[in-house]
Amino acid sequence: MTERNDNSSTALAQFANSAFFDQSFPKQSQDYDEISNYLELNAGYLPSMTIFDQAWQQYLEKME
Repeated sequence: MTERNDNSSTALAQFANSAFFDQSFPKQSQDYDEISNYLELNAGYLPSMTIFDQAWQQYLEKME
């Protein structure tokens, strides 16, 4: 969610914006599988899981 930016047209920012407004998105989860499964089944706003994978990698790097 830290990548939200209403003024950005990057795929990552658009994903973060959409996930923020998705009431069912597991925002507090830190479990890759839980979030990934949710997105695969429920996130029509995510055109490619590659975007999530990139976001997850950035998240891990920031957590180090």
